[in-house]
Amino acid sequence: MKDVLGYRAKFGVLGPSTNTIVQPEFDDMRPAGVTNHYSRIVIEDANAVSNESFIAGTNLIDQGTEEAVRGVLTCAPDYLVMGMSAVTFYGGAKGAEAWKNRIESFSGLRISMGSESVAAALNAIGGIKKVAFLSPYFPVANKEVEHFFSDHGFETVRDIPLERPSWISIAETPFSLIRETVAKLNGDDVDAIIQVGTNLCMASLAPKLELELGKPVIAINTATYWHALRSFGIKDKVNGFGRLLEEF
Repeated sequence: MKDVLGYRAKFGVLGPSTNTIVQPEFDDMRPAGVTNHYSRIVIEDANAVSNESFIAGTNLIDQGTEEAVRGVLTCAPDYLVMGMSAVTFYGGAKGAEAWKNRIESFSGLRISMGSESVAAALNAIGGIKKVAFLSPYFPVANKEVEHFFSDHGFETVRDIPLERPSWISIAETPFSLIRETVAKLNGDDVDAIIQVGTNLCMASLAPKLELELGKPVIAINTATYWHALRSFGIKDKVNGFGRLLEEF
């Protein structure tokens, strides 16, 4: 017997309880027959974030992931999609692989996560060597992202941490600020621009920027959902979110 709505796939989606962007963005990308079932990693809003408190806060997210997985497993999902990104970059390629193995072992399911998904997206598009990225993070976390990209063969030319003052304020970042930041990152020395931080709303803006700049602009939520669909064998092309979901 198949689920009436999720007859092709039921995705269990994990995200921090303060995150208000992942759920609607993933739902907007959902093909017919695929359903998303969100489980919240309960955390308090973090205020006056700093390098130290940012890392501490993301470690709390990490510690709460397994409990949220336990909750979503009760709906018998077919696959898990990680709607948090910072912790999936920590420790470079080896750290990311270890984190993935831990969650897959705990859940008994395969997963897609932000770090691996972005690397896969860059490789799928091809011809990308030098990147620039923005995040809502603090500099210490951007260093972890740069380390991960380096391990996967991508040189970070520039990066900008927006240093958002709380978890909730990440979702309040105006498109105008994101546009200004992308303009600062762009240059002839950059092959692609990447956005990390899943509570930063960019899935609908990225394709517009791709057309304007004439180069790949990858939003992490788009990359993660694309990776989940393709890893599960769903090849549908989804319009409105840029080349990744439309061509690959």
